Amino acid sequence: MNPSHQRPTTALLRQLLAAIFYAVTVLCIHAQPQDTLYLSLPDAIRLALKQSPTAQNARHSFFSQYWNYRYFRANYLPSVTLTSCPYINNEMNKITQGDGTSRFLRQSQFGADMSVSINQNLSWTGGYIYLKTSANYLQEIERGRRMLTSVPISIGYRQSLFGHNSLKWDLRIEPLRYTEAKKKYAETIQLISAKTCSNFFALATAQSDVEMARSNYANADTLYRMAQGRYQIGTITENEMLQLEIRCLTEETYAMDTRISLDEQLKDFRSFLGLGQETPIQLIIPDSVPQFDIPMETAMELALQNSPDPDYYERIRREARSNLARTKANAGLKADIHLQFGLSQTGGSLGEAYTHPLAQEYGSLSLSLPILDWGRARGQIRIAQSQQDLTEVQAEQGMEDFRQNVQKLVSQFNMQARKVHIAQLKNKRAEHRHNVAMKLYIMGQNTLLDLNSAISERNSAQRSYISAMSTYWKLYYTIRSMTGYDFQNHTALTERLPVE
Repeated sequence: MNPSHQRPTTALLRQLLAAIFYAVTVLCIHAQPQDTLYLSLPDAIRLALKQSPTAQNARHSFFSQYWNYRYFRANYLPSVTLTSCPYINNEMNKITQGDGTSRFLRQSQFGADMSVSINQNLSWTGGYIYLKTSANYLQEIERGRRMLTSVPISIGYRQSLFGHNSLKWDLRIEPLRYTEAKKKYAETIQLISAKTCSNFFALATAQSDVEMARSNYANADTLYRMAQGRYQIGTITENEMLQLEIRCLTEETYAMDTRISLDEQLKDFRSFLGLGQETPIQLIIPDSVPQFDIPMETAMELALQNSPDPDYYERIRREARSNLARTKANAGLKADIHLQFGLSQTGGSLGEAYTHPLAQEYGSLSLSLPILDWGRARGQIRIAQSQQDLTEVQAEQGMEDFRQNVQKLVSQFNMQARKVHIAQLKNKRAEHRHNVAMKLYIMGQNTLLDLNSAISERNSAQRSYISAMSTYWKLYYTIRSMTGYDFQNHTALTERLPVE
């Protein structure tokens, strides 16, 4: 073969092999499992506040309250309304004649009207004032006659003299409801952090249980294999060997159970954070907690100032009073007044309809007084009064429970750091005792009962340590949610509202 033809063929083969190697490498990279997501507690909290379904629900809930407040504020601003109703009437109608008789006559008409009004509610009276201009056009199609009626300007006022002034009561209730909603949103954000702590340490416990179960199973399997050899040479009894075999089988079963529990906790944790269900997660457990106390008086003052609970109880009080006032107004004398002053004119053309307008006045007063209702109104008033008294009692009890809850949480938190330290120390000592008990048993200087006790104490101490840290952080973020204050860094918490 010609060497000059062999070199291009060899070079082409090398390029082909390089391309295949590159393609296989890319496929292998993409086929590798997703990288493990390592999360510390602050990382998990930031992730939960950013994308968790719970945080999104809190934002949408606040959006609803915000637009309700905007709707309330709009009731006290002027409104401009344009109305028009053109029509065609071409049919037989019953027409009353001048002498009082009626005839069926054919009508062929085209009509149109248009009005523009400016309305303004008055909160101090409960009525509203309006300014209006309007025009009405009527044309008899067969006869060719046209007529226009104009009201260049008119001003009017409507008022319920003894009715319930909802505008006044809304001014007392709705701003408080919106303030409550803002505080509730800030509280919910902090409670999401507390819930994240709960889920974080629940997953940490599950991961710790898996590691302990693997270690216990490995140790139990090693001891069982050693026991088989000792039993053959007669240094241990059959009963002790069977105990070790049973423990080995028990630890194997427990290892499988902890794995199932870990998978369930992982699914719940991913769902709470809004992560994909295939994302591997490994938690980074904090090894200590901050050491500081929360002043009781300061916490109570901040809680009364920043928690939504005091606003909630005050709001339901005002709503109960408003309901009683409405019930009393509906039970007594009702009187509605309507006054209107303006100018009007008619003519066959637009110019005539607006030339030399004439003054017009209108006034009406409607009265309604129940004379005999068989005690219905009085019964409704007593029900509303009873509901108000019940609301007052519930609000007072709710505030008392709120104060006691603040005191309880602060007292528990101020002791929890010490509990975490004790649990950490106990965990270290239990781990050391387990290692010593294991060595002594292998050397034949310890009983199986003592070894089992050391294993049980180690497992319990590890769970207690994680539980103590979980309680610490849940208490910390719960107190933050109630007070709106970061006592660790001595700063007020200011949540950016979703509408800003």
